[in-house]
Amino acid sequence: MDLEKKAIERVKTASEMSLRLYGSPLVVTDSGGKDSTVCREIVKRAGIPYEIQHNLTTADAPQTIYYVREIFRQLEQIGVPCRVNYPTYKGQQVTMWTLIPMKKFPPTRLQRYCCQVLKENYCRDRFITTGVRWAESTKRKNNRGVFENFTKDPNKKIILNNDNDENRRLFENCAVKGKRICNPIVDWEDRDVWEYIHCERLLVNPLYDMGFHRVGCLGCPIAGKNRWTEFRLFPTYERAYIRAFGKMLEAIHASGVKTKWKTAGDVFSWWMEEGMVEGQINLFDLPEWQGENGT
Repeated sequence: MDLEKKAIERVKTASEMSLRLYGSPLVVTDSGGKDSTVCREIVKRAGIPYEIQHNLTTADAPQTIYYVREIFRQLEQIGVPCRVNYPTYKGQQVTMWTLIPMKKFPPTRLQRYCCQVLKENYCRDRFITTGVRWAESTKRKNNRGVFENFTKDPNKKIILNNDNDENRRLFENCAVKGKRICNPIVDWEDRDVWEYIHCERLLVNPLYDMGFHRVGCLGCPIAGKNRWTEFRLFPTYERAYIRAFGKMLEAIHASGVKTKWKTAGDVFSWWMEEGMVEGQINLFDLPEWQGENGT
């Protein structure tokens, strides 16, 4: 079975489960990246009812925002329901720049609270598809499957990597509540994604033509040294992070905690270099950080 056919069969299975379990169509989560581009086309060709949702992170490049708007405009013209989710935290609407002072520490590789708040707190009690692929990281290879039952309790999470009927029944009969997930292109390699996009002449985010290999929040710690390139291209975002770090320091000091970060620029330098400098604060020194992580 070729990759496209297998992916179509997977989303058809997910659609059947979604209608049976929730009485609602499958939700296609769209980040604006290349994998979402492929997933949209797969679901469209499956001939099933579906919706599209995009989580606005507020730190995406302008090109991503305009691209998603155009894709949604085209989809709505053919009757596909589209929705943009705006992030909230503790009952109020937030942005990346207001979230950082509320958390009182910068987002890091190990503490990616931004992903949880800005991207993952949606589609509760719905069946969704994502563009997750094993080729992207070892962690995803070990922890993500074709079908998943996502819960906050990791001991109750169900991951299925096969497509047979026995596993379908096991998944459908599971009484554990939570978000159901289908990753239809989980076994695709990067070359498979790009070959499909080029062969089918699919419209992709213009950031890829600018040399980007990933599409996501500008300044994401996962991007490593590539962040310097991102900030050279989008200096407004660098200034936004520095302002947020300044407000973060004000919040920390207002709570009575002393830091050896003198300025917002000090925080930004530490955050970008991903290493401690002499006299620098450690996140473990902050009570707020300890409280967030149960230590």
